[in-house]
Amino acid sequence: MILSGMPSSRERLLKVLRGEMPDRVPVSTYELVGWNSRAWENSEPSYRRLMDAIRDKTDCVAMWGDWSPAGLGGFAYTWAEGVPVTEESWADGPRTVTRTVVRTPAGDLAMVRAADPAVHTTWTTEHVCKDAGDVAKVLSIPYQYSPPSFADLPRIRAEVGEKGIIMSSIADPLCVAAELFSMQDYLLFAFTERPLFRRILDAMLPRVMDHLSAHLEASAADLYRICGPEYATPPYLPPAMFREFVVPYVVEMIRLIHSHGKHARLHCHGRIAANLDAIVETGADAIDPAEPPPDGDIILAEIKSRAPSLAVFGNIELKLLERGTEEDVRRAVRTAVEEGKPGGRFCLMPTAAPIDVDLASGTERNYIVMIETALETGGY
Repeated sequence: MILSGMPSSRERLLKVLRGEMPDRVPVSTYELVGWNSRAWENSEPSYRRLMDAIRDKTDCVAMWGDWSPAGLGGFAYTWAEGVPVTEESWADGPRTVTRTVVRTPAGDLAMVRAADPAVHTTWTTEHVCKDAGDVAKVLSIPYQYSPPSFADLPRIRAEVGEKGIIMSSIADPLCVAAELFSMQDYLLFAFTERPLFRRILDAMLPRVMDHLSAHLEASAADLYRICGPEYATPPYLPPAMFREFVVPYVVEMIRLIHSHGKHARLHCHGRIAANLDAIVETGADAIDPAEPPPDGDIILAEIKSRAPSLAVFGNIELKLLERGTEEDVRRAVRTAVEEGKPGGRFCLMPTAAPIDVDLASGTERNYIVMIETALETGGY
């Protein structure tokens, strides 16, 4: 319920993105989305009490859009309607395994994914590209973009209302390209076949821009989370390759987002210190998830000092919420609020979200502690 005279969660979050001072630090629970009735966590009984608390006390950044793994930047961008695709699935213990074969003009490509009902994620056990020959097959596929349906947009807008903002995730070309390979093969290919890897990025950019344009023309979201830059951070690639593989492509994406009056948030786990200046140069309005050391390599106060134009979302690690004590959580939240609050441009948020079914009671408890501590300490 929004109290008379109090800013709405929507106003609070938009002020953070615009660099204006909110009444308090917003609190988001990231991939646990209270105001999306079709999000899986809202139909899972073990999450019910936590989701009720999230709806009652936090500021919703409603993740909405195309949530298939391919929709985030995988193989679906690479084939046109009418290209022959076959799938077969089978049980492997509790897991369901699915093999997909795409019959390209240059030969067949295959990938294998597995899903487990006890863990809300998927695993790619065989990636599309193993060598330069497979890259040639990907690049041989004729491209014709088919935009997604936005028929669900009125529902999510009505559910979120003034209780938050809507966010869609869009892959950058690096995300599309890197996820064609296993991590090992991607890194080897990026270093040893650099010109050919750039050809993949250049081929994927128009596809990414088509997908982004469709979302923007539908006014589908207030905020766009750009996924993929973390594939070019240390220890994977050096800063020069971040500037080569990320910056020019993301600059184009963000220009388009801003031309529609919307906001862009760069999603980049891990060690961002060496690339923080390059991230600012992309024109992004915000970054996430700002992991503290030792998983990240820069404290929140330094991000704020070096990149005052960026709003920062995050800084509370999921592993702390899953394994820490209540006092550990309180201490981390107080530190994050102390470092993030000055000057605005900060939203306290976990760095990820639980995917286990059932939700552990300790994780539920620590989420509540995080929310309550942030509300107690986050006022301006």
